Amino acid sequence: MSLHDDAHAVLEKYDAHDPEQFPLRQEYLDHLAAHPDGMWKACGAGHLTASALVIDPDRGRVLLTLHRKLRMWLQMGGHCEPQDATLAAAALREATEESGITGLVLLPGGPVRLDRHPVPAPCHWHLDVQYAATVPAGAVERISDESLDLRWFRYDEVAAVADASVVRLLKHTRARLEGRG
Repeated sequence: MSLHDDAHAVLEKYDAHDPEQFPLRQEYLDHLAAHPDGMWKACGAGHLTASALVIDPDRGRVLLTLHRKLRMWLQMGGHCEPQDATLAAAALREATEESGITGLVLLPGGPVRLDRHPVPAPCHWHLDVQYAATVPAGAVERISDESLDLRWFRYDEVAAVADASVVRLLKHTRARLEGRG
């Protein structure tokens, strides 16, 4: 199964428990149907990306990266690569690379949210498939070349440092952790 096929299957099964996500889900599916290269950065109409919110539920905190290009506090994530067999694998790879933490575990149930956002050229649009990953006990983060900074934030601090997309992702991640989403 190709990454394109996996993304289609993931999106077909995606149930966000949020009616506002359904039109976006369909937009992603339509994009994949119209663009055989819709998984790759080279797709001029935009492309799917994979991200993961790194969360430490035992301590009530999330790890965010200060993105080098965008200069914003964001979850870990980015472009799919040819070696990624699945969207989930891409999200886990990106989270591991950008956090420096090995042993991350994606929350069960597939993606937590979808978020479509404009980005500077040449990419134009990211159709982000957002997962969440928990850290193993004793995890130690390590900043990557893609980040200006890497920092843990308590749940109640996220809204003050991150944009609305990250706040929504945290809200839905917490609901998933509590069995409500």
